[in-house]
Amino acid sequence: MSPPARWIPPLRLEGGWQMAIDEWLLDQAISSPATAGAMLRFYSWRRPTLSIGFHQRQLPAHWLPILREGGLDLVRRPSGGRAVLHAGELTYALVWPQAPQRRAEAYQQACGWLQAAFAELGLPLSFGRQAASAERSSCFATSTAADLVHGNGAKRIGSAQLWRGGGLLQHGAILLQPPHQIWQELFHNPPPVLPALPLEGEALVGHLRRSAERHWPCLAHGGLADQPLAANEREAIALRLERYRLPLEAGEGSGDTSPAATMPRAT
Repeated sequence: MSPPARWIPPLRLEGGWQMAIDEWLLDQAISSPATAGAMLRFYSWRRPTLSIGFHQRQLPAHWLPILREGGLDLVRRPSGGRAVLHAGELTYALVWPQAPQRRAEAYQQACGWLQAAFAELGLPLSFGRQAASAERSSCFATSTAADLVHGNGAKRIGSAQLWRGGGLLQHGAILLQPPHQIWQELFHNPPPVLPALPLEGEALVGHLRRSAERHWPCLAHGGLADQPLAANEREAIALRLERYRLPLEAGEGSGDTSPAATMPRAT
């Protein structure tokens, strides 16, 4: 019998911690299926942070002065995709130990509860239709079949995945009020113009959680059990932190000599 799905209350931490938590939880789910199972959590970032996808090996040159000024942290995600500015947004992570192995089906089922949640707010979302582009540095520069957009094409949610041992870690960024100035400086385009949400803060997180409990197929036989990180779990996660903290020098070349290059690759 599978263990109950886990809800980790929202945490506000620096980027290295957030990424280490998510990948550690995935590894626990696939290595100890009798005691660790599916997981969902939402979180925010202690400082504005630029996360780059695992395979994104070179940063645009104009980013480096912005990063060196100290206004942004830089972290590498274990999941794929392009860069995401974590400011004025809400991040989610889900772990699905036995997700559908067809990627398109996995995205649809792992995002369906988000579509249901936004439809209940009167703001329906559909999957994007653009092709992924390695030439675009920003996750929000295109709207692929992994993303959720409003009827006017404005992208609300971008998602990325890491597959390992048959298990799935899915990351997603839900745009709330993205900061215009730093977005323009980084991506040379303004952020998407999005309709205002009728909920915010704890009310929004609660609404999203309830939608997942009703609509995420992984939770068809039960809801989410509150289980904050224990002290021994934090100690184990802390041993991974240097995998994700990315030195700026890595952005000037291939990045293969950075600590992040030691992370196991996605499959």
